[in-house]
Amino acid sequence: MADDVLDPLEAARMEKLRRIEAMGLDPWGQRFDDHRAISDVRAIALPDDPEAKVAGVRIAGRIMLRRGQGKVNFLQVSDWTGQIQVFIGKNQVGEAGWNLAAEFDLGDLIGVDGSLGRTKTGELTVFAESLTFLGKCLLTPPEKWHGLTDVEKRSRQRYVDLFSNPESLQAFVARTKVIAAFRKVLGERGFVEVETPTMQPIAGGAAARPFTTHHNTLDLQLYLRIALELHLKRLLVGGMERVFEIGRVFRNEGISPKHNPEFTMLEAYQAYSDYRGMMDLTEALICGAIDAIDGNYTRPWGESVVDFTPPWPRKTYADLFREHSGVDITDRDAVKAKAEAIGFETTGKDHEVIASEIFEELVEDALVGPVFVIDYPAAICPLTKRKAGDPAIAERFELFVQGMEVANAYTELNDPILQEDLFSRQLAGQKAEDSMAKMDNDFVRALKYAMPPAGGLGVGLDRLCMLLLNKSNIRDVILFPLLRPQPGD
Repeated sequence: MADDVLDPLEAARMEKLRRIEAMGLDPWGQRFDDHRAISDVRAIALPDDPEAKVAGVRIAGRIMLRRGQGKVNFLQVSDWTGQIQVFIGKNQVGEAGWNLAAEFDLGDLIGVDGSLGRTKTGELTVFAESLTFLGKCLLTPPEKWHGLTDVEKRSRQRYVDLFSNPESLQAFVARTKVIAAFRKVLGERGFVEVETPTMQPIAGGAAARPFTTHHNTLDLQLYLRIALELHLKRLLVGGMERVFEIGRVFRNEGISPKHNPEFTMLEAYQAYSDYRGMMDLTEALICGAIDAIDGNYTRPWGESVVDFTPPWPRKTYADLFREHSGVDITDRDAVKAKAEAIGFETTGKDHEVIASEIFEELVEDALVGPVFVIDYPAAICPLTKRKAGDPAIAERFELFVQGMEVANAYTELNDPILQEDLFSRQLAGQKAEDSMAKMDNDFVRALKYAMPPAGGLGVGLDRLCMLLLNKSNIRDVILFPLLRPQPGD
């Protein structure tokens, strides 16, 4: 691009880039070994003498602030662990170093070799002895004290959001700790991590609308997976008794502060367990994640707090339905009347579907939690084992926190005859474009080889991170959420 069509500020930065090149330096940097994290440098113990320094300090990072006059410059340099002040004096870095420092802009990446000490005002500072240029920033970054504040732009330009808003960077680092903690807890309990297909000929394991794609060589329509479940349960049949996967799933549905079409799920399956065992596992996983972040079990959520101290209460679906709706779920006439009073259409709907709509409307938002909602109506749980002595109840729980479903678990249905019958019934009510509009005959065949009784768990990692990190929008915990394209993207 010619300079005459550049933004004046970008053109000025381009000119500095050329002057750096004229010094015989690579403006895009080279390998810079043995530098230390700024947080580690800040932790170095200094001598008692306020004028003494620790030699041999090497850091690398981005220039976030610059001030100075005469033959002295002060920078704030940041890496992903923190910030530190850098003192650049002409006498200390020499003529070449001083000339290089004159070409620095906010956002540039630099390496600094020097000594660690304190200024006369007591601020911890790296006193530069030599400078290495590591990368030219050609666009003006956000103003230091405000960062990138536009919410939409923060999601679109995550690369700027991360270096200009330290709290955003730390949130995403914390997210990685949550996932690592999940793997640690599961590994300690004997689970093995596996990978299952992202593209599948049949979209199954949940009721959702899938994304479709096409394989040219096989001339085959495929679906991006909407769940991990059915392939993991095949592995139980094969003898892998404790398996889990942390993977992306895709649902061709709406976007909201709590929904993104592409999101991250943990699914775990344990042979010879049940939904009660999955409740214990869920508590262990989330408590392990909290320990990995900061160990604080009383966590802020907006203007309130959530106490994650275990054990968490377990309340039945029927009891919560009665508590919040004022009617008994088994009273069909009362349930129908309640739904119509709310404004729901009831014509042609099964009783359990009507009750589920009431539950979503009146109960879920009232669940501050964390609370395990247990024992769901069996009719809305086609992959779940029925409760012994009461086939109308499914051994299922959902974990709710602040009105959001965070985890879902079953005592898994392993009866192939009943599973095939339930699939057939479900298919009769599905639209062709929705998921599970085809019978997964191979899954039924797998069950006929005998799947052990098992517990299965699914955790929405994005929603969990929202809650643990006090983020009200799911975009704030997904590095690159799906957004409507803009001109120039």
